[in-house]
Amino acid sequence: MSESLESVQHVKPFIYESTSWKNLHFCISDIQSRMQINDPSALALEYTRTMMGFLLFNPDPRTIGMIGLGGGSLAKFCYRYLSRTRIQVAEINPHVIALRDEFHIPPDDARFIVFQADGAEFVHRGPGRFDALLVDGYVLEGLPAQLRSQTFYDGCCESLKPEGIMVVNLQHGDADNEEHLARIRHSFHDAVLVVEDGEESHNIVFACKGNALASYQFGAIRKPPHLDPLAAGQLLAGFALIASVLKDQRA
Repeated sequence: MSESLESVQHVKPFIYESTSWKNLHFCISDIQSRMQINDPSALALEYTRTMMGFLLFNPDPRTIGMIGLGGGSLAKFCYRYLSRTRIQVAEINPHVIALRDEFHIPPDDARFIVFQADGAEFVHRGPGRFDALLVDGYVLEGLPAQLRSQTFYDGCCESLKPEGIMVVNLQHGDADNEEHLARIRHSFHDAVLVVEDGEESHNIVFACKGNALASYQFGAIRKPPHLDPLAAGQLLAGFALIASVLKDQRA
């Protein structure tokens, strides 16, 4: 029998703040999330900008699921700049959720909600719900066991709409990454692209339920038509990197 959310002893994060940044930590050596003080919705870490590269394949998602809230970088960006999109976030740690005001994470409303929930259970709440599913569910010890099983990745695929995309953050150099990738490839029938972020500390995995990778047409990188130019300015370099890796993979 699985433990209830209330019975699990979750690590309590802490905040380190400078004049320019506010960081969320589980331990001082690793940053879980970073917020720019003068622009709380900006994507301050390179890997988060790379994760938003799913917009290269689906520029107008109507539903996004997220596993892992942290300081809310991805959630805030999507809420602010994807105004036509409904967003659901699963975060298992109540201490993380308790800091949402510290990181300017918006309150729940008709198109944005944060659940205290196990991500592995979250993806099994019903099939075909999301256009995109963003998985960034690290804890102090790394990627938890329930977010790296074959059953989990099968559930992620099932939770997506027919042309949906899952994006997973894997820490670069993790000894178990090849095992994770093998499971993802199995769940998504090898429709997978792995992109190393510009900081060389994360591998961002794009796994497609449909034919988004195979059907992508190369050309000039342009901003998605509904995306604010300020937001696009943060993402275009990542789009170019993703397109370059995809081109190399096809070669």
